[in-house]
This record gives sequence, structure tokens and C-alpha cells, in this order.
Amino acid sequence: MIFERLSDKISAAFKSLRSKGKLSEQDVKNAMREIKLALLEADVNFNVVRDFIAQVLELAVSQEVLKSLTPGQQVVKIVNAELIKLLGAKNEKIKFASSGPTVIMICGLQGSGKTTHSAKIAYSLKAKGRRPMLVACDIYRPAAVEQLKLAGERAKIFVFEEGKRNPVEIAEHSVRYAKDNGYDIVILDTAGRLHIDNDLMDELVQIKKAVVVNETLLVVDAMTGQDAVNVAQKFDELIGVDGVVLTKLDSDARGGAAVSVAAVTKKPIKFIGVGEKLGDLEEFFPDRMASRILGMGDVISFIERAEATFDAEQKQKMEKSLAKGRFDLNVFLSQMEMIKKLGSLKSLASMLPGVGKKVTDEQMEQGEKELIRMKAIIYSMTPQERANPSVLNASRKKRIANGSGQKVEDVNGLLKKFEAINETMKRFDRLKKPKKKHR
Repeated sequence: MIFERLSDKISAAFKSLRSKGKLSEQDVKNAMREIKLALLEADVNFNVVRDFIAQVLELAVSQEVLKSLTPGQQVVKIVNAELIKLLGAKNEKIKFASSGPTVIMICGLQGSGKTTHSAKIAYSLKAKGRRPMLVACDIYRPAAVEQLKLAGERAKIFVFEEGKRNPVEIAEHSVRYAKDNGYDIVILDTAGRLHIDNDLMDELVQIKKAVVVNETLLVVDAMTGQDAVNVAQKFDELIGVDGVVLTKLDSDARGGAAVSVAAVTKKPIKFIGVGEKLGDLEEFFPDRMASRILGMGDVISFIERAEATFDAEQKQKMEKSLAKGRFDLNVFLSQMEMIKKLGSLKSLASMLPGVGKKVTDEQMEQGEKELIRMKAIIYSMTPQERANPSVLNASRKKRIANGSGQKVEDVNGLLKKFEAINETMKRFDRLKKPKKKHR
């Protein structure tokens, strides 16, 4: 889970503050010491941590805070506000060209996830009504062009490639092609290296001279910790960077790079990669990320992910079925499929206030397995059985259990869950219907 260890330690420090009706200056200093150690352990830049703690202490030990009715809550509010500033203060979006196609150059070291995230960004922009195309400018890494073409195929996005031609020429030709064919966004997937070298930087500089690049986005692997900050500083110094894409924030990375990059480089984090699927890309909102780090969840991102994931036609179909009182196992299955599309239960729990702390990894794993079992059972039913579960007698249940590799008790367990949800839906439907007025 993103920032799990950091979040746990900061939450423990806050707990000690909230448990006291009155706070002394020493109480605040003790809590800040715990938060300082948590940030350093998460691999946040030392200078960033030092300045952050100093600023929080200056604000938190004022008489106004210490003598307030809820001093613990006041300190939490101060930490939250300062953390938002540290992460970049506000959400920074892609700057689109006023005329002609917007050119986005994706750069970074080899292995950072450039090609994958080029496709993810294109996929995200397409979902918002744009018409992006991907451009294969990495002619050096074996199979780089093929990898981009496969990613483009999955995302249903056109990939412009000219084999081993000079990348600067490929970039020029791609922009011309975009203008002629109605593409409004050109995403250049450039070559990376194992380390920063002159050849790599010179090629990027030449591309920026040949075409008007509206956004230069640097892809950085969050698992590299402090090296991520060094890489960002060097790229910005040599070619100029407009924003950062931070990848692998779904891993057990300590997360310090996310806190340090924006603070040290003064460059905004524009996207974060939170999984392997095409849709596992989120816009970066400093206030939402601060909320996650402080263990307060991120309900807004949860809702936005749901809206972006759920197919409109599928939702409409389900709503019609429910409106007609047809909550059968087909609708139940659709609901499970929709939940699965949202991502792992672990990643969803991290967005909901308090849930991530209360549910253990073992319970998350059991929940994932339970969804798989229930789907297997429903898939082993005939269309008639799914539409009308009341026909399921003992022999049918035994056949379904054998077909799904489960026990008859598991089939009965699924049917009990279904009936419980069905009853809830009926009660909710009754509440929604206006009561008849008696004359």
C-alpha cells in the first residue's frame, strides 16, 4: 500500500497528541521527532525533512495552538497544510498547445517505465476525448519499438514509427503526420540509458530544437529513493523538465521520492503510476496525497477511479435491471467484475479513511480469493440458473460445485450473500418509492 509504513508511524505520533487534553511544547517536540524519524526512514531528503520539521514546530508551538480547545487536531492540521506545500501545493495539469498538436516528450533512465507510461498517458488522454498518437523514438533498446506497438494496440492508440531512422527526424515527421491526420496530441517515447550521459542528453536537446515540445515529462522510479531526486535535478539542469511522472507507487517503495522530488526540484509531479494496467495512472494532487500519507484516505480519487473504470453502457444496463427489480446473479456477477476493474482490494482500501488500518493483509488476500471463488461458481451455472437462482436444487448445486472446483457449502454461502444483498436492494427500493397519501 502506498506509504503504508510512513503513514502508520505518523498516525502513531498523532495518536499521542490527540490522546491529551492539553499539550506542552515538549509534547509537540516529541511527536515531531517521531515524524522526523519516519520521514527519514521513508528516504525523504534530509534537508527537506529538516526544513519541514522546523516550519511545523514554529507554527505548532505557538500559544494560540497550545491553548486551543483541540490542540492535537490543530497540530495535525498544521502538518497536513505544510505537507501539501511540500508536495507541490496544487495539482498541475498538462499544458496543451493553443493551436496544432500538443507535443509531449517522455524521457528518463532505462527501466523507469517510460514506454509503459507513455501508453498510460495516451490512454488517459484518450478517455478525456483527446486524439493522441504514440511515437517510437527509442531506436536503441532491443524490442523498444515492438513494446510500444503492443502497448498502443492494447490501448487502441496509433503508434507512429520509422524503424531505425534518426530519432530527431522521426519526431519531426510524426508532428507533420499528426497535423495531416487530425491527431491533437503527439507523445514522444524517447530513448533511455542506464545512466545519464552526453549522447542521451544531446539527442533530447536536438529533438526539442527540431519540434516545439509543449511538455517534457520525466519518468522516475519511486523505488530508487534519493537517486530519483538526483536524476530529476540533472535532467532539469541539462534539458529542462516541466513535470515528473512517478512510477511504482503501488509497490513497497518507501515513498520518499514522492515527497522529495517536488520539494527539491520545484518541478510538479503530474502523474503517478499505481499498478500495471493501462488505467493504473492517476493525476497527482498534493492535498490528496498528503491525506493518504497522514492516514486520512482519499475518497475523491476513489470516486474518480470508479467513474473512469465503469463502462457507461454496463452501468446503464445494470441500472435498468435494478429499476425493474431484476437483481439476479448476472447483475451480481457484473458488480464483482466492476469491483475487480477498480484495482486490488489493497489499493482501494488505501483510499478509504481508516479502512486500510483496520483490514489486515491476510484479510485482503482472503477477500481477493473469495471474489475469485464466487465468480467461478456463477460461471459454472447455466444462463437459466443465473437469471433465476430459485431453481437451484441439491443436484444442481452439486453439479455447480464440481464444475467450479468448490464445495456445495461454498455454493450455499454464495447464495446466502446474494439473498442478503437482494433483500437490502428491495428495502432500499421500497424507501425510494413515494408513499401513497390517504384521503
